[in-house]
Amino acid sequence: MARRNSGGRRHAHRVAGEPAYVLHHYDWSESSLILDLFTRHHGRVVVVAKGAKRPYSQLRPVLLPFQRLLVSYSSRDEDGAEVHTLKAADWAGGLPMPTGAALLTGFYLNELLMKLLARSDAHPRLFDHYAATLPALAGAEDVGVQAALRAFELALLRGIGVLPELHTETLTQLPVQDEVRYGLDAEAGVHALAPGEVGLRGAWLREAQRALALSDGPHGLAAVQQACRLALPELKSALRGLLHYHLGTPMLRTRQLLMELQQP
Repeated sequence: MARRNSGGRRHAHRVAGEPAYVLHHYDWSESSLILDLFTRHHGRVVVVAKGAKRPYSQLRPVLLPFQRLLVSYSSRDEDGAEVHTLKAADWAGGLPMPTGAALLTGFYLNELLMKLLARSDAHPRLFDHYAATLPALAGAEDVGVQAALRAFELALLRGIGVLPELHTETLTQLPVQDEVRYGLDAEAGVHALAPGEVGLRGAWLREAQRALALSDGPHGLAAVQQACRLALPELKSALRGLLHYHLGTPMLRTRQLLMELQQP
């Protein structure tokens, strides 16, 4: 944290060797970029990469989305700094750059993080979940890809504190019943549906809650992804409503683009 010394000057705030992913970049000048980074210990931060667009810049081939980086950055005043200065970035491993639908799906995850995470709000477990989800996006099995997406959406909503407890009815706090169908929305939370209405079975909700608790452990989202496979259509509809509510928009740019590309 920036501090005043005896002469009234502020010390620079520095972060070194921080695990990070590039979520998005913007042109800042003819030679520089502004980057939105998702870091493990400092959350979402914005940095300026001076000279990164120059042909011989060492940063140019490194600052790519979906690649794990180790970044160093600084600012003169952490408390008031909106944009930090990138000092170094090193590649720390990753898969080949995704293409086609996997690329758009990856940008969809990035857009969710940019819109739902406040700056400088650390989410180390969510960072690990994001890193573990990226390889699944290029899977050959569509069910596996969709399950990975739904699992990450659940983890994200839980991480920012807006996912209700799934194993109880929100208003009554009664345990969900296995064969009853439930709705899931932002205001009513988990609530029982009328007979015949399409929703999530209580048995599935209890299993999903158990899997989310396990996701904090060494196996991450594996159990959540497995649970999501069993309720993909219903879960997709429920989570879309939750996300739209908290995003404040009915459609993300990446989802709209993906839908347009899928049209015949």
